[in-house]
Amino acid sequence: MVNETSRNDIEAPLSVPLADVAAPRPDRDHVLDGGFLALPGSAPVEWAIAEGLTPYDAAVAEMEARVAAIAAGQAAERVWLVEHPPLYTAGTSAVPVDLLDPDRFPVFQTGRGGEFTYHGPGQRVAYVMLDLTRRRQDLRAYVAALEQWVIATLADHGVRGERREDRVGVWVRRPEKAEIAPGVGAEDKIAAIGIRVRKWVTFHGIALNVEPDLSHFSGIVPCGIRGYGVTSLVDLGLPVTMTDVDVVLRRTFETVFGPTVSV
Repeated sequence: MVNETSRNDIEAPLSVPLADVAAPRPDRDHVLDGGFLALPGSAPVEWAIAEGLTPYDAAVAEMEARVAAIAAGQAAERVWLVEHPPLYTAGTSAVPVDLLDPDRFPVFQTGRGGEFTYHGPGQRVAYVMLDLTRRRQDLRAYVAALEQWVIATLADHGVRGERREDRVGVWVRRPEKAEIAPGVGAEDKIAAIGIRVRKWVTFHGIALNVEPDLSHFSGIVPCGIRGYGVTSLVDLGLPVTMTDVDVVLRRTFETVFGPTVSV
């Protein structure tokens, strides 16, 4: 559900049905009707790529400052691509039982919605700071737009990513794996989505598995979802680099959200 402490500070969770994020609509595939582009005359979205590994607490501090500046009309929208050192984050709905190995990596409490997730080298985290007052004040549509961005990126690499009504994020079918239940095929999560919105400016964003150490996810129940696995582009057999993925991420972002400019 949305944890709403005020009208100006709205959190949307990482892994609950989108019907809990905003007023339900009959078909999630249609929530992007009308697009998610900025108003005419808006500046391009700044596109920044961090070098090396970015400490998580430093990333959160940077996002908080940037969101405040965007809300005040003092800064442009920004997408910030980072990699983190190995760590777990706990969203506002995280429960202790889902932290299976609390001593494995540092654990950070975070203001985003959702439960536990892993960040680490080989995973591309995109922190997306957009002013929804200049786009569309609809959290359901925004989460769907993020999913569509990831799905388009995967499609460019020949991978079919899919949405699930009861599981936010992007999923890949794994027919070569054993069924998780009779008649229920295996699926692995390849990208997580967790957002927070303050004064209608978004932050946090997506985490796409390019080539992380997938064993690191075993210290948690990712997003509180049991019975499903995790995968990455390299795990699926694609010989891609982070730079390759970044190029596609930018191109597909522009098809959903509009033009960008390097900073």
